[in-house]
Amino acid sequence: MDLRRIPSRDQDVASDPELVAAIRAEIERDGPLTFARFMEIALYDPARGYYRGTAARPGRAGDFLTAPEAHPIFGRAIARFAAAVHAALGAPAELAIREHGAGTGALARPLVETLMDGDEAPATIRYLVAEVEPARVAAVRTALADLEGVRVAADDGRPIDGLVIANEVLDALPTHRVVQRDGRLREILVGLGPDGESLVDIEADPSTPGLAARFADERIELRDGQRAEICLALDDWVARAGAGLRIGVLLVIDYGHPAAELYDGRRRAAGTLATYLGHRVGDDPYRAIGRQDLTAHVDVTAVERAAAAAGLASLGSSSQAEFLTLLGAGDLLVAEQTRPGATLQSYLEARAALVRMIDPAAMGGFRVLVFGRGLADGVALPGLTEQQP
Repeated sequence: MDLRRIPSRDQDVASDPELVAAIRAEIERDGPLTFARFMEIALYDPARGYYRGTAARPGRAGDFLTAPEAHPIFGRAIARFAAAVHAALGAPAELAIREHGAGTGALARPLVETLMDGDEAPATIRYLVAEVEPARVAAVRTALADLEGVRVAADDGRPIDGLVIANEVLDALPTHRVVQRDGRLREILVGLGPDGESLVDIEADPSTPGLAARFADERIELRDGQRAEICLALDDWVARAGAGLRIGVLLVIDYGHPAAELYDGRRRAAGTLATYLGHRVGDDPYRAIGRQDLTAHVDVTAVERAAAAAGLASLGSSSQAEFLTLLGAGDLLVAEQTRPGATLQSYLEARAALVRMIDPAAMGGFRVLVFGRGLADGVALPGLTEQQP
């Protein structure tokens, strides 16, 4: 899915002054930063980063809306996938679920509640919250507090037998930016402008050979003047996710494309870097620093290569539209009409949310990637349209 850049109306949202001061100080000390380092500070600085603290990020009161925040029907559909994973594991008494980027539990609540109501439900669920902000653990614990047989804990990274979920996580990993100039790959760094205060793009030789190596591995060559993003952090993230799975399934959902499509110079000559602030998409990463989200589309080819290197087997892939449809999201929508407390308004809200989740021009175009380790040969999981032999 291509993001449409819209000039934000929130021009008066100032950057976090302490965060900007720290960025400037690092540039003055060490020279221009890679964009990956800038993104790391802006999003994940322990004291001031966008994803730290108590401010709303995803959700209607935040800056963007993910499928779990749009409506619980998404989590109820994922519960059907989780039930199949539980069965593929031999239906153990306890099922471990690790969610990366769990937020306040918008996915966890309907997923666990629906799973525990199933005919072949596990006796207990251990829900592990993998979040950069420790306060999120308490939020998820509160969201699941009234459900029997559920234990919530901060993720410690130890290998589990179960399901690992990463919904719209990889797009926010720190990424490098590059541009092709006269047949040479150049990196776009973050430096100080002539005034010594503003942050500006500065082109330089690549900071690491890994950038050219990624393109060489994927047989990608940019057009002259074409900009792009290369997320080297994907490799480490997938390696850690694989190391944290002894037996089970890794489910990744995000907006992304195979490398050949992602780096198509005719469609994405400017790259895919985007900002989110107040539910509006922009393209200026140097405004509202620490107070706006920064994302780039995911290189699906890089994820698949990293998964193979981590010893994970590809179990299949799909679009989110196909995935939810095959999981019976239509039946779940019908069931919304008879849920306790249901009204015409609540049904219409559920229908509108589901339409957006399966619309190919919206969330429906997201990629769903499923990887496994230690499962029986030939195991088939629901929702996938491209089963591997």
